[in-house]
Amino acid sequence: MLSLRRTLAVARKEWIQLKRDPRSMVLAFGMPVMMLVFFGYAISWDIRDLQLAVVDQDRTAASRLLIDAFEASGYFSVVDRPANAAAIEDALVHGRVTGGLIIPSGFARDLGARRPAPVQLLLDGGDANTATVALNYSAAIVSGYSRDVLLEERRLEAPAAAETRVWYNPMLASSNMIVPGLIAVVMSVIAAMLTALTIAREWERGTMEQLAATPVHRLEVVGGKLLPYLAIGMFDVTTTVLAGVLVFGVPFRGSVLLLAAMTLLFLLGALGLGMFISAVLKSQVLATQVAMVATYLPALLLSGFLFDIASMPAVLRVVSLVVPARYYISVTRGVFLKDIGIDVMWVQGVSMVLFAAVGIALATGAFRKRIAA
Repeated sequence: MLSLRRTLAVARKEWIQLKRDPRSMVLAFGMPVMMLVFFGYAISWDIRDLQLAVVDQDRTAASRLLIDAFEASGYFSVVDRPANAAAIEDALVHGRVTGGLIIPSGFARDLGARRPAPVQLLLDGGDANTATVALNYSAAIVSGYSRDVLLEERRLEAPAAAETRVWYNPMLASSNMIVPGLIAVVMSVIAAMLTALTIAREWERGTMEQLAATPVHRLEVVGGKLLPYLAIGMFDVTTTVLAGVLVFGVPFRGSVLLLAAMTLLFLLGALGLGMFISAVLKSQVLATQVAMVATYLPALLLSGFLFDIASMPAVLRVVSLVVPARYYISVTRGVFLKDIGIDVMWVQGVSMVLFAAVGIALATGAFRKRIAA
């Protein structure tokens, strides 16, 4: 019959062993916040201060207004005004500018005659993401400039126009999307790596024989070993959530209890997976390496954290269905930004329950108290 007293005794033993290992303590309490802060500052899709070279061959008030529109946008900074267009290519090759704007002579004349007045924008496509963003910014700036010129010349009231409004992240700050996702990625890695050391440490230190000689059921051993790490995981999530709100200014609009419940289930699954790896491999070094590969790469690449799952090939979309971080990221972003409840996230809730059950089952099934002869 299972006993809570024996489970707590195993948990106390595991906590004592953990405290005696400074590396595990640093990994448990210091690494999550360090990773969140590091990656939170390092990963950003907000692009500002794009360096622009301008060749103004028209030199009229109209051309100067267009250049001013680029600078006033806050996205571009004019850092060079070469004498001819050929110099822009050299600046792009040497990386001194991100793009070059060429305004041909006759630009103002064509505008006044209500003829198309083309301008040329050259962009460095070496960084496709930056070039795409710069192209979108430029198109919006030129479109706004053209509309203003048309209204000014015809002295018209502004025509009907769509007014856009972005919900949940109105400033389109990338930190608001990245930080909640990072919490899921970081905890996937830390939770699995922590318990990846537990059973393997018993084998390497020669204490597995003592554990096998006790009347403790293997489910009590698994539960007792998970309890300290579960408490540490909940503490780490609390600190990373506070860091996200206080350091990065990410809004927290949802339910703390809902996030805590989903986090508890997610951690149980991740901790169980780590213990399963530890019991199978029986080597701390190897178990840590496998835990890193099994959690970090899927959580980073196949969870929707960095790349949109809908744009992935069909095979990877199918594979992503078994990546637990995919569902937990939906939970963290939904709770942080949208204040959505379990009525919306019930699929994620069911997935977390399944992940927790599978993780505990794997850990329990892999642990054996019998010592091979």
